[in-house]
Order: sequence, then structure tokens, then C-alpha cells
Amino acid sequence: MIRPLLSLFLAGALLSGAAAADLKFGVVDMSKAFSEFHKTKLAVDKYKANVDKAQREMNERWTGYKTLMDGMQKLKKEISDPISSPEVRNKKAVEFEEKAKQLRELEQEISEMQNRRTTQLKQEDVEIRRGIYDEILVAVRDKAEAEGFDLVFDRSGMSLSTVPVLLYYKDVTDITDLVIAELNKKPAESAETPKKP
Repeated sequence: MIRPLLSLFLAGALLSGAAAADLKFGVVDMSKAFSEFHKTKLAVDKYKANVDKAQREMNERWTGYKTLMDGMQKLKKEISDPISSPEVRNKKAVEFEEKAKQLRELEQEISEMQNRRTTQLKQEDVEIRRGIYDEILVAVRDKAEAEGFDLVFDRSGMSLSTVPVLLYYKDVTDITDLVIAELNKKPAESAETPKKP
């Protein structure tokens, strides 16, 4: 019983080996394709502009915060001024407490705004990258079909242990430059997320 099973297994292995010899393999460097795609450069510029805008918004808030702190320091001196009457010091103490309340509210607003903007920018970056990768994958698929490849592997891919997934390849066509050329033939409309195929 074991011999027939072993024979079937060996026959299957030989047949699959023969079929594999007829397959046409290719590789593509997805990392290089991503970095040299014109839409990636547009996306990087757009992302940087959005980060700069968010930073300007935060700087405005921090300027308001500093102005409020300066006002509180001035009030603190006026409260402790022995020359001032008790009525003036009490009035300044009420102003100080009001400014302290405003300062706490502004701190919370700045913290929430910073967290919200950081999350928003990260999500935007992920969506744009996903759209660009989707477009590159379509170009890889189209080029592989046009050139008659059966399988195309990403030679820049890393495993979870940061070891390249594709450790060795011999006599395999690298279609990275062909894919990049095809991608960059298309007009550079914008870095918006393209529609998925």
C-alpha cells in the first residue's frame, strides 16, 4: 500500500517539476517602482504641504498659549505687588484664575487637535500609498500578461523577520524598469487615490 502511494507522489512531483520548467518567471522591485512613479512624488509633495499646514495651525495655537502664559505671569506679579490695594490684588487674582482656566482649555484643545491631525495625516498617507500600490500592481499585471509571464515576484519584499522573501533567482527577467516606464507614460493628473481595478 505504501509503495503505490510513494510512486504516485514521485510521479506527481516529476510532472509538477516538468510543468514548472515551462513556466516563465519574472521579478519586479516594487520599492523602486513606488519611489520612481511620478504620482509618488506628487503624493510626497502634497503630504508635505499638509504637514506644513498642520504645523502652522499648531504654531498659531502655541503662540496664543504663550501670549496667555505671558499675561498670567504679569498678573502674578501684580497680585504679589505689596503696593497694590487688596481690592486691586483680588481683582487681578480673579483675572488670573480666569486666564488659568482658559490656559487649561487651550492645552486640551491643542492636545486634541494635534492627535486628530496626526491621525488624519497618517490615514491620508496610507490611503494614497494604497492607491499608488494598486495602480502599480495593475501595471505589473498588464506588463506580465503582455510579456507572457506566468509568475512575477516582488524582489524587494521582506518577511516578518526582515529577511527578503525572494532569496535567490537565476535567469529571471526583471521587469521593474518596464513597469516604471509604463507608469510614467500616463499623465500626472494628481496624487489622489485612483479607483481600484
